[in-house]
This record gives sequence, structure tokens and C-alpha cells, in this order.
Amino acid sequence: MAGLADSGSNPDVDLLYDINGLAKDAPHWLDRVVEFVGEYGLLFAMILLIMWCWWTVRRRPGSAEEAASSVAALVWAPLAAAVAVLVNVPIRGFVERPRPFLDHQGLEVLVAGKTDYSFVSDHATITMAMAVGLFVANRKFGLVGLGIALLEGFCRIYMGVHYPTDVVGGFALGTAVALLLSPLASLLLTPLLKAVERSPRLGWAVRSRAARAGARDAVIPGARSGAADKERDLAA
Repeated sequence: MAGLADSGSNPDVDLLYDINGLAKDAPHWLDRVVEFVGEYGLLFAMILLIMWCWWTVRRRPGSAEEAASSVAALVWAPLAAAVAVLVNVPIRGFVERPRPFLDHQGLEVLVAGKTDYSFVSDHATITMAMAVGLFVANRKFGLVGLGIALLEGFCRIYMGVHYPTDVVGGFALGTAVALLLSPLASLLLTPLLKAVERSPRLGWAVRSRAARAGARDAVIPGARSGAADKERDLAA
């Protein structure tokens, strides 16, 4: 297993050199930008995207049940990434594939100190799991998330710390965990978030705009009908 890419004629290695070779010809400042983006920036961007989607879901009109289901799908996105990383631990130990710069000379390595195994890429796994989870919750935001995940995979190869197949394997693992466990996650998380929605202190995290308006009307009986009567009197 460790010899998946021992030959320079291997397309996996050829593509690694082609993409990583861009780092040699790029300005130093661009390499530093890609290093930060590929190591931290895109993960942070994915988290911000999920939060933005959560904010949008809460502002949409809809029932409390629909809101709880949508927020449950969003909660599952980062949880799916965590589960996928845990699943990757035994996979890495079984494959035992060294980092590409340990077996191949002439690579431009932008991040030093990587001593763990290479297959599969944790960064690719995390971003794709979150992107697929986000896509299940909201197609529009999910497409943006998939774009971020693909860019993350490119950055990991550009930085010289992963083979292309490491990234593809991470995409496959993240997708499988997010999709296959999504029904179970929804079954467990939706009732929990319905309970949160009923909480006077934490309900704001789940309730949609329409549900919050309905709750206010329930707290002040007759408020809406009184306002309607006043409008009719003014019109008369």
C-alpha cells in the first residue's frame, strides 16, 4: 500500500508534479497566500458559509418543524466532518502512505513538518463532508461549499503535501459519511432541535421568522386583532 506512487510514470505522481510545479513559478507572496488559504483559510470560510446559511434559514418563513429540520441538517455538516476524520484514522494506519515529498525529489513544499501519513487528506475530507452536508440542507449554499472543497483539494496538491489520489480519497470519504449517515443524523438531531426551539432562552437559534412572530402573538393575546381593528377604524 505504501508504494501506490513509487514510479514517476504514475499519472498520480505526474499530476502532483504538474500542479506543485506551479508553486515554483509563482511569486513568493502567492505561495504564502496559498499556504495560509490551504491550511486554514478555506476551513474558516466553510464554517462562515454554514453560519451564513443558518442565518438565512432562520429568516425564511416556515413552520417550526421545517426550521428544526433545516437547522438539523446544518448542524450535521460539521458533525459529519468530525465523524469522517475519525473514520480516516484507521484508514491512514492501514494504508501507511508517506507524504509525497518523502518519496519524490524536487517538490516545492510550502508547509514543513508534516510527518503523518498522506492517504487520505484530512483537509479534503473535512471540507467535502461539510460541503455535502450543507448541500443537503441548502442547494445554493451547498454549491458554493463544493467549490470551496474543490479549491481546498487543489491547494493541498499545490502545497506539495498530498498526492491527487489523497485528495480524491478525502472527497470520497467525506461524501460517503455525510450522505450515508444523513438520514440517521436527521432522525436524531431534529427532535433535539425541536426541543431547543421550544426553549425560551435558546429557541432563537432554531425558530424561523414566522415562528417567532407567532410566538409573540401567542404571548400577547389579541395584539394582532387589536391592531387590525385600529386600522379599520382609521380607514373608516
